[in-house]
Amino acid sequence: MSQDVDVLIIGSGIGGLTLALSLHQAGISCRIYEAVPELKPLGVGINVLPHAARELAELGLLPELDKVGVRTAESAFFTEHGQFVYSEPSGTAAGYDWPQYSIHRGDLQTVLLNAVLERLGADSVVCGYKCTGVTQDGERATAHFVSPEGDALPSVSAKVVVGSDGVHSALRKQLYPNEGAPRYSGVNMWRGTAKLKPFLSGASMTRIGWLEIGKMVIYPIRNDIDEDGNQLINWVAEINDETPAIRDWSRPGRLEDFLPAFENWKFDWLDVPAMIKSSDSILEYPMVDQDPLPTWTEGRMTLLGDAAHPMVPRGSNGAGQSIIDARYLAGRLKELGVGPEALKAYDDVRVKQTTQVVLTNRVNPPDTVLRVVFDRTGGKRVENLDEVVTQEELQEITSNYKKIAGYAPEELRARPSFL
Repeated sequence: MSQDVDVLIIGSGIGGLTLALSLHQAGISCRIYEAVPELKPLGVGINVLPHAARELAELGLLPELDKVGVRTAESAFFTEHGQFVYSEPSGTAAGYDWPQYSIHRGDLQTVLLNAVLERLGADSVVCGYKCTGVTQDGERATAHFVSPEGDALPSVSAKVVVGSDGVHSALRKQLYPNEGAPRYSGVNMWRGTAKLKPFLSGASMTRIGWLEIGKMVIYPIRNDIDEDGNQLINWVAEINDETPAIRDWSRPGRLEDFLPAFENWKFDWLDVPAMIKSSDSILEYPMVDQDPLPTWTEGRMTLLGDAAHPMVPRGSNGAGQSIIDARYLAGRLKELGVGPEALKAYDDVRVKQTTQVVLTNRVNPPDTVLRVVFDRTGGKRVENLDEVVTQEELQEITSNYKKIAGYAPEELRARPSFL
């Protein structure tokens, strides 16, 4: 394995893998170094919004995504009583040139990883290398590593090092050693998957209730998983809680901690408690983020994805912003050369854009639709919700978020390719 590449990528998550594919497309050599000894598909469901799907389309990946994900047809909102509030089409059904996908995180990562190994070669991803920090001498950046057991491993240098090493990023900590603990939103969440018959359109992303009494996000992430035509359904339960859960993506959750809030959610289109109880496993996680940073870049080192801008998952936008980071960075490296000038150009644009998304996710994400209805009804059933809030007002909420997050239809269609 040749050590001589232009870009070292620390971390093989969605952002890191997308960056490797994009650099390869741009003719820039790279290699990924991953801390875990073996890559395994982890996580539960995520959404790939049209602005991110556009980037994956430019990498030629949509046929593979169609095999494993669900093209989302609509985004629908309901009260905790199961009463319809608002819906709008999604992806190509909404007039976009690109689809929206609901997909298992592990399936998306596998599609990206297989493409990296096929296009860049079997030695393009090196596992069992945990990065402990980066040093620079002006001409090169050198990443230092230890094994999973903590033993020192050979250091590797390149023209640029990109830290896409997630929410516990060693490179972010190197840049901001005194940053402090994550900012807790006051909400804990529980996540799981269940095998169910299709409900509503069979491709609906549904948001129900509100945080004060319990809120859920429910959507299919795999089609036809058995001979009975069942789907794999992803669900997220969210409840206000003064005490944050432990920040560990793989921490098991307990039914008794959240199920009582949803015991009566038996709608004519979905039995929510039955769905939760049928899940194979449940994960618990606090809804946290970090205050936006003024810069992600120092010389020949920069950050990307969750390492750069961890955000509360209330806009279905975390993975998408990582993908856009990767594509925009690859474009600047192609345009300006592999060095500090390109990293600064990336930093100047993406820090500002993702700061807006992080802050908007805190206060006015798309599920603000449900907050408005809950506040005006006091959580009580109202026969005619149009007397409480107009459809035009609710549409304005979701339209504003699309503009901030970078996927308003006309603007997205008009934007030139990053590469």
